[in-house]
Amino acid sequence: MRWSVSGVMTIGLLLVSSCFNASIAETKPQGILPPPVNDEQMARRTVVDPRVRRYVLPARIVWQSGEKTVENPQMLLVERSGQVTLDASNPCTLRSDKTGQGAVLLDFGKELHGGVQIMVWNTKDGKPVRLRVRFGESVSEAMAEFGGAKNTTNDHAIRDESILVPWLGTAEIGNTGFRFVRIDLLDADSSVQLKMVRAVFLYRDLPYLGSFRCSDERLNRIWMTGAYTVHLNMQDYLWDGVKRDRLVWIGDMHPETMSVCSVFGNVDVVPKSLDLIRDETPLPKWMNGISSYSMWWILIHHSWYLHTGDKAYLQQQRAYLTGLLNLLSEQVGSDNRETMPPGRFLDWPSSENAPAIHAGLHSLLIMTLKAGTELCEVLDEPAIQSKCQAAIVKLKKHTPDSAGSKQAAALIALAGLDDAAKLNREVMAVDGPRRMSTFYGYYVLQARAMAGDYQGAMDCIRQYWGAMLDLGATTFWEDFDLDWTTNAGRIDELVPEGKKDLHGDFGNYCYKGFRHSLCHGWASGPTSWLSEHVLGVKVIEPGCRVVRIEPHLADLDWVEGTFPTPMGVIKIRHEKRADGSVQSKIEAPAGVKIIRP
Repeated sequence: MRWSVSGVMTIGLLLVSSCFNASIAETKPQGILPPPVNDEQMARRTVVDPRVRRYVLPARIVWQSGEKTVENPQMLLVERSGQVTLDASNPCTLRSDKTGQGAVLLDFGKELHGGVQIMVWNTKDGKPVRLRVRFGESVSEAMAEFGGAKNTTNDHAIRDESILVPWLGTAEIGNTGFRFVRIDLLDADSSVQLKMVRAVFLYRDLPYLGSFRCSDERLNRIWMTGAYTVHLNMQDYLWDGVKRDRLVWIGDMHPETMSVCSVFGNVDVVPKSLDLIRDETPLPKWMNGISSYSMWWILIHHSWYLHTGDKAYLQQQRAYLTGLLNLLSEQVGSDNRETMPPGRFLDWPSSENAPAIHAGLHSLLIMTLKAGTELCEVLDEPAIQSKCQAAIVKLKKHTPDSAGSKQAAALIALAGLDDAAKLNREVMAVDGPRRMSTFYGYYVLQARAMAGDYQGAMDCIRQYWGAMLDLGATTFWEDFDLDWTTNAGRIDELVPEGKKDLHGDFGNYCYKGFRHSLCHGWASGPTSWLSEHVLGVKVIEPGCRVVRIEPHLADLDWVEGTFPTPMGVIKIRHEKRADGSVQSKIEAPAGVKIIRP
């Protein structure tokens, strides 16, 4: 029989209460005990965690302090029972004496979210001992001292702290994003026998309904890495990062939402996050204090409705949505330029280029109001719809300059303000993936697809996102610059003498050094882009009732995959013939109409 957690808890409370009452009934006066907890009362105070716990063993020992202070570290790689026993056979022993303090660095093989469980057999004199535990998204972060020039922090999640572990017992520590864990014995003249150290992996147990495979294994790895990056950030809410920025940044959610739609389908973490920020941002405030992020809230709703067709959920947004659209439609000056207030932000790499920010915000406002008119059509809000359309007409009378910014050029193209092919040729395709960001890289890819440069976009994905994989990444990063890779070591190795520390020596703005997140959901753009443009899936009508399949294989020989819809999964395979034409096999569930160009 399989018991639910809530059921076991309720039964346990009732049994304890019953036994306790019986044991003291003869000696205690009536009325001294509190009334038993009933199910309804418990339910009001109970929140069900949508996540599961899994235990993960280390994959390798990266480093140890020395043979005299560490014995049998390889035993930490051996699967054992999850129960401490009296039989302390073949432990990993850490010692602290005149020769030094015992320490070991573990690699769990892949970025995870959660903490670690430490099982202890014997300690010196059978007393608790203190361990220092350092989590790291890179080897160098896990080895670093707190603070310093490389900016090691505990921001948003404690990743460097000490813990008292018991003799013959188990302790858990940590709630962060990590791949590497260093454990040091802190007590002087002491020892500890470790039976096992295993990661406590906390995540949503979701099926990957969407999939992507092609004749280029590098693109396959990139698609899956983007999917996994978003998956890790689907915690209580849809976060930016699992180590730092464990917050709902609503603008950053748009690339994540597109990946969720392409991989997992309709998951409640997206609407839950949208509603959280809506409820905490009464109008006329701007979401997250950034004016463009309120625009992204509307664009996410537009994309979410298109993929899910959930009209009932959209109707719940009516009051806030129409109020926000009314506010945004007024952000147009007499010269037809956007007048968005302070909090003017696209992404960090463009944050010092004021003309590019204007170009981006102007274009983004057109995109938002256009999405708003379509949502107003669904909600039967003709007055706000007309106001949005009038604002668009004014905004389109002004075409801003991209100021050399790929981010701004991409938004100008997507807003239909200038020719995408020209912008691609003059700005976006220049220097390949340089001067780009992991966040707005998604919109650069989208605009390059609009320009018909599928080959260039795929090469950009291979070079830019692929370079992170080449350097040991298992998730995609908050930001990345190809120039950082010159003479830099891998993130999964100790930095060799004479090499740059890729994690600790680089980064800008708010993500300098080790504060830089190496698992950021906004970097997942290639996942949804490859599904949309290479596999060729474009949703045309809300709820995926009509889907256009138009593959662009460029230099690939074949591609296959699946795409989730509310009616089921679409199965697709495309093969390139000798003459360059493409043969396709498509299986769609009932209720989904497939159209081909």
